[in-house]
Amino acid sequence: MPDPLNVGDRQINLTQVLKLSGWVMHGGEAKALISEGLVKVNGEVELRKRRKMTIGDVVELVDGPSLVLEGQGEAPPTTDQPDVDPA
Repeated sequence: MPDPLNVGDRQINLTQVLKLSGWVMHGGEAKALISEGLVKVNGEVELRKRRKMTIGDVVELVDGPSLVLEGQGEAPPTTDQPDVDPA
């Protein structure tokens, strides 16, 4: 299951997502991963470094971690367990 990455309500591109996630330290590293075909967006290899991202997009490194973009104020994912009233 992909880890959530909160990108707030601003426009963000794929290179920025890779930096914000901590997967790379610099934009040059992100661009290299993308141009080598090692980054997928929503299950497809993505070669556009400036691809505009949207809430709900799933980003993954080939044979590596994955994340899903969340916006500001989104509720965290729910669990399969029902809420229990402690009273």
